[in-house]
Amino acid sequence: MKKILILIVFAVLSFTSCGEDLDDNFIPTTQTTFKFTHHWNDEIVTNADFNTLQYTNEHGELLSIERLRYVISDITFVSGNNTQLALDDYYLIDVTNNSGLNFSTQTEIPSGTYTVSFTFGLNNEDNSENYLNLNSASFNVPEMLGGGYHYMQFDGKFINSNSEEQGFNYHAIRAVDNPGANPTFPQDTFFTVNLGAITVTGNTEIEVKMNIAEWFKSPNLWDLNDFNQMLMPNSTAQIMMFQNGQSAFSLGEVAEIIDN
Repeated sequence: MKKILILIVFAVLSFTSCGEDLDDNFIPTTQTTFKFTHHWNDEIVTNADFNTLQYTNEHGELLSIERLRYVISDITFVSGNNTQLALDDYYLIDVTNNSGLNFSTQTEIPSGTYTVSFTFGLNNEDNSENYLNLNSASFNVPEMLGGGYHYMQFDGKFINSNSEEQGFNYHAIRAVDNPGANPTFPQDTFFTVNLGAITVTGNTEIEVKMNIAEWFKSPNLWDLNDFNQMLMPNSTAQIMMFQNGQSAFSLGEVAEIIDN
């Protein structure tokens, strides 16, 4: 994946008449920062809240969070006239280690109003490339499951139907069947998150909220007694994750950053 790929460059090229100041055609640009926050419904979640059985999912299991990290990629800005600026980059958001929660795009965005979106995970083309930082983070998927990288690693413990503490590994990857030398892929399980219309002026910070509870909620009521571990080779579970994840992200606060 190239560092930044601008599919359509925002520019204004004007043939000016004599005496017209070129500055009249200047469009200011803005540094755009993304801030990812995490919640259990209305309750903020940070790594300080990990390793404690304190959350109850929609099915009624009491659970803890021990690790949560995921990849987003291909942030895209589309203007009102459908001009598109796509940033061909990716980010590992690691709540466990409190890293990657805030980042600035490496391309400044012309001021204006855009529909903003990103990909949860990596599309199939991007997933076939080699990323040194994801390799060093042990984010790889075994070749027998199609290779590439995880979209998300979400681990914890829950109280099962026998009132015993049990681990779960809610790992999202590209859905795969026939693990082995010739795996097949029943459907894509990366997905686009549309944040809606956002106005960027000055240096803009965009908050993206993940409601962790949604991964267990809708449209599939998740029973951790049935789906807790060995979910990577289970294409049914992967497709359920894909479906539940559609409602996990939302737009939070959009604010202009004022330099002191």
